[in-house]
Amino acid sequence: MGLILLVVLVLLLVGGLPTWRHSRQWGYAPAGGIGLLVLILVFLLIFNVIPRGF
Repeated sequence: MGLILLVVLVLLLVGGLPTWRHSRQWGYAPAGGIGLLVLILVFLLIFNVIPRGF
C-alpha cells in the first residue's frame, strides 16, 4: 500500500508541473507542495514510521 501511495504521489508531482497555459502563472508551487509530500512519505517509509505493508 505504501508503494502504491508513493506512485500516486509521484504521478501527482508530474501532473502538477506548470505545462498548461492557464497554470504557468502558478509557478512551481503545486509541484513543490506535492514534492514535499513525496519527500515526507519517503522519509517515513525509510525510518519505518509507516510500515511497508500497511
